[in-house]
Amino acid sequence: MIDLFKPATADTSGGRVDEARRGEVVAAHDFETIRDDAALKRLTDFAAALCGTPVALVNVVARDRQHFLVRTGYDAPEGPPETSFCSVSMHGDETMVVPDATLDPRFADNPQVTHEPFIRFYAGVPLKSDDGVPLGSLCVIDTVPHPEGLTVLQQQGLSTLGEAVMARLRDSRDAAAWRASDSAHHRALAESENRFRVLADSMPQMVWSTLPDGFHDYYNARWYEFTGVPAGSTDGEGWNDMFHPDDQERARAVWQHSLQTGEPYQIEYRLRRHDGQYRWTLGRALPIRDDAGAIVRWFGTCTDIHEQKEASQEREIIAQELSHRIKNIFAVISGLISFSARGNPAFADVAADLRGRVTALGRAHDFVRPHSAQSRPTAAPSSLHGLLSELFLPYQPQEGARILVDGEDVRIDDRSATPIALLFHELATNTTKYGALANDHGTVTVAIRSDADRLLLDWREHGGAPVSAPEKTGFGSQLIELSAVRQLGGSVTRDWNPEGLRVEIAIPKSALSRS
Repeated sequence: MIDLFKPATADTSGGRVDEARRGEVVAAHDFETIRDDAALKRLTDFAAALCGTPVALVNVVARDRQHFLVRTGYDAPEGPPETSFCSVSMHGDETMVVPDATLDPRFADNPQVTHEPFIRFYAGVPLKSDDGVPLGSLCVIDTVPHPEGLTVLQQQGLSTLGEAVMARLRDSRDAAAWRASDSAHHRALAESENRFRVLADSMPQMVWSTLPDGFHDYYNARWYEFTGVPAGSTDGEGWNDMFHPDDQERARAVWQHSLQTGEPYQIEYRLRRHDGQYRWTLGRALPIRDDAGAIVRWFGTCTDIHEQKEASQEREIIAQELSHRIKNIFAVISGLISFSARGNPAFADVAADLRGRVTALGRAHDFVRPHSAQSRPTAAPSSLHGLLSELFLPYQPQEGARILVDGEDVRIDDRSATPIALLFHELATNTTKYGALANDHGTVTVAIRSDADRLLLDWREHGGAPVSAPEKTGFGSQLIELSAVRQLGGSVTRDWNPEGLRVEIAIPKSALSRS
């Protein structure tokens, strides 16, 4: 087997590394011996937590493929090198930071930016062999931009982790001999712990760790600086006493849930500062597991978010006030329509139809607008099922239901709620006039299911009067096309079955919610 770290031949014509030789070295190495290595996984978990990103990868770039040896927050084991950010970052000498890929001319048109996985932020440390051969990178990725990039401490930490990755890759060549040497093992653990403490004490966040059962046995210097408590006084269960009394029971319950399930820990609470003020803080923790999957430690951070929390609360108040005014506008428009209809009886049918459309818009807005705990609807504000239930409520009798919604529920937001509301309001209005709901016995079913990257909504009418395709399309049909096709980027297929109209609507999942 060719050694991954063996010096490569230089390109004598230009002083560059022989890319063909590098490709041979990378391609010949047995990656299965180090793929998903537990020690490397801990490093990528730490890198993601350090930089505040959902994804961290260790990858090696070959001629026709980049291999993701270890992945945190990412599923694919490999990818094409021609669109790889790492193919660029690995040739540099410093950490490459891309705060917003859509604003960087090198990557703005990259398929990984314009399509899945929609990369916006990237930072990568080049991984090079002892003689400078670029092999790949340790990188962190996010789907939202980080305009501030990385702090100096985060860059130093990421570089330190990159060195640790290379050390681990070297160690993989003689892992058996390494495990056989107890003294070398203990020295490595001591050195690793010392490096961790130095790095943790340099971080702006409060850092802590616990034993597998949740017993806190380490806090960094920042914790004691922030809280002002004596060293060791919050070991064990003493940490909970530092929280606001109203937050202690909730924080303990969330922590116990993570300990029992192994799920990541995340919570916002008020932490007492050394001057007695309670500050809003974001607490996070990840489990570190051994090769067998057992949790050996928990590693966590506490981040002061007090200013951001207060700003968010102020924005919520403003958003609710704006939403209230928008609702008033809907009411005023409906009132004006009614007023005009009273003075012009010939306008009555058109006015009733127009009021119905305004009401549908109002329902859609009320469903996705910001809510307080008291005003929040019973259905989840991001639920397609909930939105349809609200829209169909005027068409349902007091006993039973004539419009049934079944199947998968998905997230929606304000971008998709309005066109969906208009689309299904139009279908419901038409079936009440001409279709299944025009009599006392007909019903409608709306079946929702996934098909790859699309969501299929199947509207079927049963038991109504016989239907046939209209000779010409009216405004309602144009409205359905506008909502489904132009606004949501989907498609609409109608089947004028005499036993009942069937409409199949296909919508890209990416159009339903920004997340």
